[in-house]
Amino acid sequence: MTAARKTGPVTIESLMAMTGQEIGVSSWYLIDQPQIDAFAKVTHDHQFIHVDPERAAATPFGGTIAHGFLTLSLLSAMGQEAQPQIEGAVMGINYGFDKVRFLSPVRSGARLRGRFVLGDVKQNKPGEVDVLWQATVEIEGERRPAVKADWLNRFYLT
Repeated sequence: MTAARKTGPVTIESLMAMTGQEIGVSSWYLIDQPQIDAFAKVTHDHQFIHVDPERAAATPFGGTIAHGFLTLSLLSAMGQEAQPQIEGAVMGINYGFDKVRFLSPVRSGARLRGRFVLGDVKQNKPGEVDVLWQATVEIEGERRPAVKADWLNRFYLT
């Protein structure tokens, strides 16, 4: 657990004051072949680079790699762990992405974690707040991250 979650819920005003700061870092998540295969099955994306270790071994990657969308989808779990709860929030939703870049392949067996910087907080109308996270998915032992994304969440407050 990160310091963000340990502190308990934060008010919108205190969250706004944290704009530009790193808010939290998740724990490491193992990306293994069974998880990659399950993602392929659910998304119907069976490209050999993801699901055929023998063929993938002959590529520049030297083995299978995770789908970029698998890596991106882990932001939800990583964010749940690393981002603070918002006081009065009854529901939060993914609102979209302003920018997503897949910068490095994630090889089967790699470990990933999410790092979150608070980019912006906007109160749209009473009871509705948009939060922009500058999210980075890091690969353990690698210099370059797997993903960088500007991720939007919308929260509905009581």
